[in-house]
Amino acid sequence: MSNPVFRFATVQGQNIHWFLRRNCSVTPVQLGWLYASLCALSLGIGTFFWFQGAVMILPIAWLELAVVGVAFLVYARHATDGETISLRGRHLVVELENAGHLERAEFDRERVRVEPSRADRSLIQLSGQGRRVNVGRYLRPELRPALAREIRRALREGAGRPGTV
Repeated sequence: MSNPVFRFATVQGQNIHWFLRRNCSVTPVQLGWLYASLCALSLGIGTFFWFQGAVMILPIAWLELAVVGVAFLVYARHATDGETISLRGRHLVVELENAGHLERAEFDRERVRVEPSRADRSLIQLSGQGRRVNVGRYLRPELRPALAREIRRALREGAGRPGTV
C-alpha cells in the first residue's frame, strides 16, 4: 500500500520500504522463449538451405545463435538487479542485488547520513558506523534529490506521521 506522504516508498505498518528496480521490458523467462523460437526459426531456415547445397549456412546460423545467446545471458543476468531500502524500527537496511550477488548493509537509524555522493544529481550515499553504500542507480538522476529528502524525512519522522519512531 502506498502512502501519500511518500512518493517512492511503500508503508507497511511502522516499516517503510523503497524498491528501486531496473526497468526491463522483457523478463528472463520471456527472453528464453524468444531465444528458443529464434533458434527454431534460424536452424529451420539453415537446415533447408543446407539440404539445397549451401553447406556453410548451418555453421553460420549456429555461430549467430551462440553470439545472440551470450548477449541474452548477459541481459538476463542483470534483469533482476535492484535496490531495496527498508526502514524497520531502529534500523535502515539496504540490499543491493547485482547479477545475482546480494550485498546487504544495516545502519542505526540515528547514525545514518543521507547525502549526494558528489553533485546534486549523483547517487545517494548512505553512510554510518564506518560503512558507505550508494543507492539510486535505478532512478532517473533528477529524481534522486527527492528520494534523498524522502529517506531523510522517514528517518526523522517514521511511517509518515510526525513524531513517530
